[in-house]
Amino acid sequence: MSVPLYQAKAELFRTLGHPVRIRVLELLQDGPKPVRDLLAVIDVEASNLSQQLAVLRRAGMVASHRDGPLVMYSLSTPDVADLLAAGRRILGAVLTDRDALLDELRADSVPTAGSAPAASGETGSRPGAGR
Repeated sequence: MSVPLYQAKAELFRTLGHPVRIRVLELLQDGPKPVRDLLAVIDVEASNLSQQLAVLRRAGMVASHRDGPLVMYSLSTPDVADLLAAGRRILGAVLTDRDALLDELRADSVPTAGSAPAASGETGSRPGAGR
């Protein structure tokens, strides 16, 4: 019995839900790397990195092969890099929108002469009021 597509997508995104896994995928965008190079850049124990690589391998996001004594990892498909790029674009848009909203909220909270205080639940008098 196969799983519904939405469930498979949820599993894919769950796989991306760990910072070490994201960092590994980012590093592998530049090409295959041995585990020792990943360990040198990512500040985790070797056993933790091994677990995270296993999760990525089982999910089909990375592939591994031996090159002499080294175990090399690479992205399984260029689409993984495209997914990371889409995530960066979405995050940039969300954060930009959030910054714009924060700026707008700050601008709206500055009372102007003769205006009522912002409806933010604040009580008490404004500094300089009644002078």
